[in-house]
Amino acid sequence: MFKVGDLAVYPAHGVGKIEAIESKTIGGDSQDFYIMRILENDMKIMIPVQNADTVGLRPLIQSEDVPKVYGILQSREISVNSATWNRRYREYMEKIKTGSIYELAEVLRDLTVLQVDKELSFGERKMLETARSLLITEVAIAKGMDEDQVSQEIDSILQ
Repeated sequence: MFKVGDLAVYPAHGVGKIEAIESKTIGGDSQDFYIMRILENDMKIMIPVQNADTVGLRPLIQSEDVPKVYGILQSREISVNSATWNRRYREYMEKIKTGSIYELAEVLRDLTVLQVDKELSFGERKMLETARSLLITEVAIAKGMDEDQVSQEIDSILQ
């Protein structure tokens, strides 16, 4: 699916580069692994090739997909339920773990709207920052733009 040098998205960690594909023997079985380095923090991750789909490893979105992401951010039809913050947190974390940029955009939008009405918990504030950072990085690469420019675009959409 991926080749050395490809950029890919690993859920909840963001965009990374496939640096190598290595075979390792674990428990007597030989397995191939993607060796991926996350761009944001230089973390190195080993992902079994046969489990890549299961863990949500996916290609970056294309530049033509960005308007759909921005459309989600613009939408104000959200259902911020009155559940406790920790229940919301779990629901949003599940969305982030899917690896879908569209789910990530929903989390960013919902938390941004929610913070207008009430103070976010520490966990929700951290999640808001994470969702924002992951989204900005991927959109910037997809559009071939600087992250600061994309950050400004997203800020203007969310206001």
